[in-house]
Amino acid sequence: MAMDERASEAAAVGARLGTDLSDAVVLFHEALGSLMGLSAADHKALGIVRREGPMSARELAQRTGLTAGAVTGLVNRLVVAGLAQRTPDPGDRRRVVIEATQPADAAVSEAIGRMVAGMAEVTSHFTTEQLLVVADWVERTTAVLREQAQAISHRSPT
Repeated sequence: MAMDERASEAAAVGARLGTDLSDAVVLFHEALGSLMGLSAADHKALGIVRREGPMSARELAQRTGLTAGAVTGLVNRLVVAGLAQRTPDPGDRRRVVIEATQPADAAVSEAIGRMVAGMAEVTSHFTTEQLLVVADWVERTTAVLREQAQAISHRSPT
């Protein structure tokens, strides 16, 4: 097989793997969200706030790639569900931040624990050097997905 054919085949495999990984991640988070009565996007946004701490709606929009309007609706749903609240920023009382009101429930924590254990099993099959290559691919793929999500979310509906 010629080098150009191998490069083309490798690019196609990379694109398929990226799509497959993206699909699996969305389905996993949709399933996690459903345990709490949330969509995948709502669950992921809540996870960001839990991990990174209180943040403004603008910061959450930047972090998720969602529009300000979408974040407003998302935060409203989390507040109604009792999972988040809007509070004055202690550093600037004119500013409001979103913060999680409770940790993940037992069912979600258990599901995440099983996923972490499964991923540890997967990574145990690779050398450190191989894992560094995989990590580079995942970081680059993640950057592309975030970039494309932001580009899509900032387009006007047709």
